[in-house]
Amino acid sequence: MALPQDIAPINPELMDTLLKTREMDWIPQEPDPERGFMKILFTCPESGRWAVLFRWLKGFVAPQHKHLSAAHTFVLKGKLQVRDGVLEAGDYVYERNGMIHGATTALEDTEYIFLCDGPVLFFDEDRGFTSYL
Repeated sequence: MALPQDIAPINPELMDTLLKTREMDWIPQEPDPERGFMKILFTCPESGRWAVLFRWLKGFVAPQHKHLSAAHTFVLKGKLQVRDGVLEAGDYVYERNGMIHGATTALEDTEYIFLCDGPVLFFDEDRGFTSYL
């Protein structure tokens, strides 16, 4: 459908982002780079938003953490132990800004998409703040 007037982006350099994720390398993820991996799909320096495809092999544990912004999780395959529940393929979770979570564990080999509006801080009881994504 044609637009009634000539509409163009303010910045002619703007374009869509298309990634062939199957051609991207997996990046090892701390604290267990033998079992945790990610592919960075999107980062936006202006807003702080980011998107990642995670692959966690069975037994990977992400330490307790705090969300400094909202996040969305969609499980593609596998199972994750999240707080008092288990997420399986097809499950979606919205996590609000400020949520504090205990460790998250891959109960089996798992892949999921994680969309976040800002940083996530990781910490432990003894050392305090340890890292961030």
